[in-house]
Amino acid sequence: MRKPINLLAVATLAAALAAPIMTIGCGGPHYYRAYDPYYHDYHTWNHDEVVYYQNWEHETHRDHVEFKKRNEADQKEYWDWRHNHH
Repeated sequence: MRKPINLLAVATLAAALAAPIMTIGCGGPHYYRAYDPYYHDYHTWNHDEVVYYQNWEHETHRDHVEFKKRNEADQKEYWDWRHNHH
C-alpha cells in the first residue's frame, strides 16, 4: 500500500514550480532597444539611457513625456543631443 501524500508537501512543491511562471512580466526592469534612424544605431533603453533622457528633458526645459510618445521632431532633437553628450 502507498502512503498518503502530505498535502502540505504537494502545495509547497506546486508553489515552488509555479513561482517563476507567475512572476514573468512582473516587476524588474523592462528594457527595449530603441532605433535611432538619424544615426543608424540602436540604444538599449535601460536605466542609463533613462538618465540621459531625463537630463535632456531638464536641460531643454521640457515636461516629462515618455520617449515613445514624443513627436518625431522631439525624438530627433533628443538623438542629436544624445550623440553629442556621450
